Amino acid sequence: MAEVRRLGLLGGMSWESSIEYERVINELVRERLGGVASADLLIRSFNFADIEALQDSGRWDEAGDLLAAAAAHLEAGGAEAVVICTNTMHRLADVVQAAVQVPVLHIADATAAALRAAGIEVVALLGTRYTMEQDFYVGRLRREHGLRVLVPDEPGRTLVHDVIYGELVRGIIDPASKQTYLDVIDDLVEQGAQGVIAGCTEIELLLAQSDLDVPLFPTARLHAEAAVAFALVEDA
Repeated sequence: MAEVRRLGLLGGMSWESSIEYERVINELVRERLGGVASADLLIRSFNFADIEALQDSGRWDEAGDLLAAAAAHLEAGGAEAVVICTNTMHRLADVVQAAVQVPVLHIADATAAALRAAGIEVVALLGTRYTMEQDFYVGRLRREHGLRVLVPDEPGRTLVHDVIYGELVRGIIDPASKQTYLDVIDDLVEQGAQGVIAGCTEIELLLAQSDLDVPLFPTARLHAEAAVAFALVEDA
């Protein structure tokens, strides 16, 4: 029988995707353990309107303080690892890690492991503007995992970003936006991308593997799988 470690989830950024984390984590635990087993979770779900306002105004220090304090509360409640249920807010992963003694399970590492297992060396990344343009995500994939990462040119980055904040975090799924994403992906595949990272957890609400001719790497699911791998420890 496996020991089930308690996970602390930082969610609500947006809840449209973090609720998928809860679903996938619980389903995977039940698959592994059987019966009515489920995950041992502590969840801090933020009001995304507050988070979005901090992002939009560049107040990342304030956002970091919020997430760090919340992670410390999760640790105090017995969490044995922290899972930030979003790609973009991994910009603050180091700040969160500095606030706790337990590990922060990084979404880019979980994604890179899946890419390497699939033999992918050149990958397209779609996400928020912050994720596509800043170093915290792309740089980690390049420096620590040796991947070549392609992001859309303009206006592609703006189109991808605006669909996330204008539609997906609000639960709006528009077929026209799906086609826009597929057009952007086609351009990146022509540039050599061998696969696509859904580098915003909400993108998994819009795109599925069946929509693409190259492998799709759904970061929320991969991150949830990594969290379950950490949580379930086989007894010696």
